[in-house]
Amino acid sequence: MLNSVVLVGRLVRDPELKYTSSGVAVANFTVAVNRPFSNQEGNREADFINCVIWRKPAENLANFQKKGALIGVDGRIQTRSFEGQDGKMVYVTEIVADSVKFLESKKEGQSSNQSNSQPSDDPFKDAGEPINVSSDDLPF
Repeated sequence: MLNSVVLVGRLVRDPELKYTSSGVAVANFTVAVNRPFSNQEGNREADFINCVIWRKPAENLANFQKKGALIGVDGRIQTRSFEGQDGKMVYVTEIVADSVKFLESKKEGQSSNQSNSQPSDDPFKDAGEPINVSSDDLPF
């Protein structure tokens, strides 16, 4: 059996970094991946694929990549279900990423709001604070 996914696309929004109650980092993000063909109007459409990544790679993604960044994702498809607040079953299909590769330099894909300013000595100064996540939100 094989469950392997490789995606190349752009972040739809900034990754959302959270921490479980035991301190494990988890980041949710969505990747826009262009389809390999054009529609009837000649335009390329994209799929918006929800992904999740855990631990140190989650912190790296959230701290160093922003909306619009070109990334590569290596992982697997996972499905899960839970009972929603309205009592109905909710089914979720997502990519659980094993790794994320940053595919362009900051100069190429992202403009900095700090033109001509000195870089910070602390690259983690804007890191997210721990957030409690209930065990019901975890995919395992």
